[in-house]
Amino acid sequence: MAELRSLEDLLKHEINELCKVEDELIEAMPNMVEMAGDQILKMALENHLEQTKVQRLRLDQVCQLLPNEVKEDRSMSPIKGMLKLTQELLAVDATQEAIDAGLIAASQKIEHYEISAYGTAAHYAERLGHLEVANLLRQTLDEEKMADIKLNEIAKNSVNLKAMQPDVEQMQG
Repeated sequence: MAELRSLEDLLKHEINELCKVEDELIEAMPNMVEMAGDQILKMALENHLEQTKVQRLRLDQVCQLLPNEVKEDRSMSPIKGMLKLTQELLAVDATQEAIDAGLIAASQKIEHYEISAYGTAAHYAERLGHLEVANLLRQTLDEEKMADIKLNEIAKNSVNLKAMQPDVEQMQG
């Protein structure tokens, strides 16, 4: 990785990280969709996969707008670790409801990472006078915030309640 000497370098580093994150999510999300049992969660993940593909294309636009090339760094992003940990934590014999709750927890961790990264990159771009870049990044930032809200609603209004049922039944039995 190149040394970061300026805010412009930091911006390009953030953009590179976001490209890796979106690529890794595009690769991992079909498996997450397949694992989901709750139909509302499954639809939300499918929709977010399609949105993620658009966000990745938007990052390509960002790269074209920035002066000098954004150099690709092939190291693993933190998202890959979050996804791997989630898969390892879910027991082979976990209930479908627990799997759905775990998928939401992992997805929300990823959304929070993306919200932070897109917010940082948008601020850097704005401060550096790359207003079109900042607007593109903010558009994705808003989408990530909405995805987090939707996941939170699904968790609170459905999935977490269903996941509690086996625990409540065991306590009563």
